[in-house]
Formats: sequence, structure tokens, C-alpha cells
Amino acid sequence: MASYRSPGLRVPITKGSQPSFPPKTDWDRPPWNRWSFQHIREIRPTMEVWRGHGPVRPLLRNEQELDSLPVVGIGGEATTLSALLEVTYTDGILVLKGGALVYERYFNGMDERTLHLSQSVAKSFTGILAGKLAARGAIDVNAPVSDVLPELHSTAYRGAKIKHLLDMTSGVRFGEDYADPFSDMGRADVASGWKPIPRDTDPHLCWPQSMFELIAGLHDLEAEHGTRFSYRSIETDVLAFALERATGKRFAQLLSEEIWQTLGMEESANMTVDPAGFALADGGLSACLRDYGRFAQMILENGAGIVPASWIESTRSGDHGLFREPYTAVLPEGAYRNQFWIEDPQGRNLMARGVFGQLIHIDWAQQTVVVKLSSWPDFVNPAWTRATLHAVHRIGAALS
Repeated sequence: MASYRSPGLRVPITKGSQPSFPPKTDWDRPPWNRWSFQHIREIRPTMEVWRGHGPVRPLLRNEQELDSLPVVGIGGEATTLSALLEVTYTDGILVLKGGALVYERYFNGMDERTLHLSQSVAKSFTGILAGKLAARGAIDVNAPVSDVLPELHSTAYRGAKIKHLLDMTSGVRFGEDYADPFSDMGRADVASGWKPIPRDTDPHLCWPQSMFELIAGLHDLEAEHGTRFSYRSIETDVLAFALERATGKRFAQLLSEEIWQTLGMEESANMTVDPAGFALADGGLSACLRDYGRFAQMILENGAGIVPASWIESTRSGDHGLFREPYTAVLPEGAYRNQFWIEDPQGRNLMARGVFGQLIHIDWAQQTVVVKLSSWPDFVNPAWTRATLHAVHRIGAALS
């Protein structure tokens, strides 16, 4: 039995168990996230991302013993990969080398069919979807956002282009404060249907009833469009609405047709939906571990004929000059492009990242993919992220 941290709260939980049904206000917070990230359909309304009738893309197996691999721990101490996975609340980890599955482990009650919440890893799926549609001419990344969504002409998104959404370089003010229920992000929690209106709210305060209503209420600029990177989840949702409007299809349907069915995914996925039926593109996707791996392997194969190789190359070519604090605390030479993090300008490795420890890492030099799904007790933890990235590189070196 282990105890999992939460501010002012310690609740003992046995492996894979549920201490009690999560409260509506804190279902995604510790200790309940240990259970809830694998049981989203029991907590929130969802829409299926159908895998279709096609064959499953096989994953060849060439399993390696990596449990005892020496890595650096979260405090800088020497430890092993298996020990690091335990202390960083891992639910599942998968490693692909040259397209073959070499390491796969499940914890905390998760198994190969479990759908696990991706949090902001979902953003990278949105970026790849945009690349497919742009190549087909369904959307122009250089077009103004308001050309596709004219309702936003009177908002702070006036003058912003689709590419600014992809790179999170619009100048729209949106506070990404996860802990404050009255922040812009807290309002997004309500608008997305993830959380109820806070109990102690001012009764005269108007809360958005859907994500589009929230977006339509953003009127403040804090910078000129295109002049700096600032991580804001809302950019992904505006992008998703633009993709829906350009195609006439709902976002989950697009993911099904363009990614799940073309990649031969093993399991249908799901996405949480807001009261208006919008699938939350910035973090509402749940999928199984192997399918996250298949998605990443397609990117490692430079699109594998499914996504244009030019889009993958563009994604690896971010403007590192726009990347500043606080993001440099984890990625000193990082960048952000097309809804992916770029590790540095030398290897140009891509990462999809989500709060509470979700990670996809794609390394071209080592020809490796690492997917780690977790349920950390903290939204973000730079020390844990640095230790995890060190372990990812040790895995790549050990397999080379």
C-alpha cells in the first residue's frame, strides 16, 4: 500500500484501486487522478474516436531488459529505470526502436486495452490533423483565423493567422493557471464541462456555457500576433473549431477518419465533450498506450505517407528565438511548433507533453519512441520532467 500526495491530504490507495468516487470539483487532482485518468467515460460525457473496421497495424516485438538500466533519479541520485518509473507515478510506458516494441510496462491497474487521458498530448494530435488537412487544401495555415471563424473578428483573435494558433504565438491574453478556479484556465474547465462553477463564486459573475462562448469572450491582447511563444491551451481549441468549420465535420470524427482509421489503431479512443458537443482538443483525448506509440512511430517515419513529410520537417523547425522563460527551465534550447515541443536545435526531437506527467518523445537519431503515461500528484514538476528526459536519452543510448 502506498500514500499519494495532495496538498493537505494523504489518502492510502492500493494498486489500481479507487479511494472513493472522485468529487466533481477535483476528479482530475490527486489522489483521485490515480483512478480517474483511466476511467474518464465513467466521469465525463465523451464522444468516440472510432478505429473503423480495418486491420490493426502490427507492432513487431523485440523485447529488451531495461528495468535495471542506470538512470538519474528525481533528486539527482543514481537509480534504475524501474525505480524511477515507480516514484514518478507511472501508469504505463512503451518504447519502440526501429518500429519494434522493445519495452512495455503497466502499473496502477492499467493494461494494454486501458484508455488513459492524454491531457495536452492531445494538442499534438490536433497539430498533425491540421497538417493533413492543410496538405489537402482544406485549410490555409496563412489565412486569418477570422476568415474561417468570422465570429472571432470582434475578439482579440482579429488579425491572428491559423499558423499563430499552431505555434501558440498569437498575442491573445489567456491565463494558463491550473490551480486557480477563477483564472482563464479555470473558466475553461467550466466551459469544457470538466468542472462545475465554483461554489464560492460571485452570483453576478457570468460563466461561459461552452468552449466557443469562452473563446468569443477573449478581447484582450498582451502582445502583437507572431512576436512571442506563450503556452495557452485555448489556442488548440480555436484551431480545432477552425478545422471543424473548414471541413463541416466534428473534431472526433476527423480524428477517426484521418488518424485512427488510417493508422490502424488497436482500440477506439474517446474525447470529453462540452455542453455544446465540442470535443476538447486541448486535452480531452483518451487512448491506449500502444496507439499513442503508433501515432509517434508514424511521425518518426516522417509521416509514413499518411502525413506529408514536409509537415513533419516544418514541425521540427521551430523558432527558438521566441522560446523564453519559464519554458527554458526544462528545455533550455527548446522551441514550439505545430502543437509540438522541440527539444533542441541539434537533435530536433519532438515531444508531446501533458500535465501530470504525460509524455511522447520522438528521437530521429536513435530511431526511438518513448511514451510515458502517468498520474503525478502535481500539474508540473520540472525536476521530474528533467529526470524523465534523462531516462529517455539513456534508453535511446542503451538500444543503439
